[in-house]
Amino acid sequence: MISAAVKSRNDNGLSVPDYFHAQKLNWQGSLDWVSFDQTGIKAKLLNIDQPCHILRFEGQIGVTNKGCVYSDENSKIGQVEVLFSVPPLSMQQLGDRSFLAFHGVKYAYASGAMAGGIASEELVIALGKEKILSSFGAGGLSPARIEAAINRIQQALPHGPFAFNLIHSPSEPAIERAAVDLYLKYGVRTIEASAFLDLTPNIVYYRAAGLALNAENQIEIKNKVIAKISRREVATKFLQPAPTKFLKELVEQGLITELQANLAAKIPMADDITVEADSGGHTDNRPLVCLLPSILELRDEIQEKYAYEKPIRVGVAGGIATPQSALAAFMMGAAYVVTGSINQSCIEAGTSEYVKKLLAQAETTDVIMAPAADMFEMGVKLQVLKRGTMFPIRAQKLFELYKSYDTIEDIPPAEREKLEKQIFRKSFESVWEDTVIYLAQRNPDKLAKAAKDPKVKMALIFRWYLGLSSRWSNAGEKGREIDYQIWCGPAMGAFNQWVKDSYLAEPSNRKVVDVAHHILRGTVFLYRIQSLKIQGLQIPAHYSRYCPTPINSNLV
Repeated sequence: MISAAVKSRNDNGLSVPDYFHAQKLNWQGSLDWVSFDQTGIKAKLLNIDQPCHILRFEGQIGVTNKGCVYSDENSKIGQVEVLFSVPPLSMQQLGDRSFLAFHGVKYAYASGAMAGGIASEELVIALGKEKILSSFGAGGLSPARIEAAINRIQQALPHGPFAFNLIHSPSEPAIERAAVDLYLKYGVRTIEASAFLDLTPNIVYYRAAGLALNAENQIEIKNKVIAKISRREVATKFLQPAPTKFLKELVEQGLITELQANLAAKIPMADDITVEADSGGHTDNRPLVCLLPSILELRDEIQEKYAYEKPIRVGVAGGIATPQSALAAFMMGAAYVVTGSINQSCIEAGTSEYVKKLLAQAETTDVIMAPAADMFEMGVKLQVLKRGTMFPIRAQKLFELYKSYDTIEDIPPAEREKLEKQIFRKSFESVWEDTVIYLAQRNPDKLAKAAKDPKVKMALIFRWYLGLSSRWSNAGEKGREIDYQIWCGPAMGAFNQWVKDSYLAEPSNRKVVDVAHHILRGTVFLYRIQSLKIQGLQIPAHYSRYCPTPINSNLV
């Protein structure tokens, strides 16, 4: 009767190669627990919280999550044979467990900062309530706006977890310092340092000001630093202790104590290094498979030199958009993964509905590099969406003019007229008036430099457009859609491709917690599939697909 029931089922596609020799393992349980059909097999493969046994009975291969596996050298024909077996695996097991304990989070998964408040209070709070670390996008915001965000997030998440972004501002060091002062004033205990080309006294101040000795005479690190890098030379600076020069200056200024300076010389500048591959915004477009191994090797070399009590973790960002990319990162040794571009299309993100719809239509090829507003004069570029906007072309035009002329007056009249009508939609004089008002409050020193150097003045006029274009996109400025600057990496297209047949294809359904849940759960599922394949099970492609389905409860 059992044999007939099994034989009546259609072929499910699972198989083993001819050369495969199974171990002498048998299974004890009810055949009612075993699925031989495609739907049942897929469901049991997806049941990641339970063990998964691949069985063979009278030539048919089935799958179960139940029963007892035992060894029997004297197996008899007709017994249920165990071909492969994999244990249960939870989402909490991914990555480095010390990341979870150190940051007080549930998963080795974080949401990175997206400047201009795109990584909004709502986004940080939604993830924080699920014990997932998220960084508020403080870059480009005024101190008052950052202060308001600190108050709101701390009120909603009094015990965390959350982080705030500290973006390197080489042309406006006062802005960088103002952010640090706020973080120290309000006890923001974790920052995500990004776009740094070198260490600055400001970030050293933040790090050292949070050091003390505990009751056991051990170094207590209150101010945690997650450094996002894409170059070995920058990573080296964060992997090593703070420069002695900066520490001495901070002591002389009375900002830190001698004890804190001494302690800072014994610990690295960062607790975590996020290796940023090809991403949205500031990026070097580095391939993750080349960059991560290089930084891991560098970390190990520096760890051997300094023998830190707590080794620095290395995580990854850039391109993390699907379970496949997350699994690849973890398998290469990443301690944690960080998502960015894909969160921008979620309902909690601080950008306009128009932009979210554009992002939800993006493909991997719909991105391009364009001049960055904050480092315009240096020729630094960032990655943006090119679909539905002319910003990349217009921004590049401005940079070419900046390189070609020394003053705004040198620009040919015909070219100037085109810029004023098509891009600025106002005269250069009017743009300069707006710039003066803005800088008088934010950076008076820059105005003084512009008065002496017409090249600086021209750069500031061009940066008016570059700066406002991102604000227009966030606010959904009507009539300016063609000029929207939308930071985006190819990960956005990969995510859209993955979720195209699911409920997450619609932007109004995209919640950051759901996205995190499905990437993590899908990663564990794919790990199970790969584990079975490595053992020798031949699995048709349709069993390996993870399609997000709506979740009705909190993450578990």
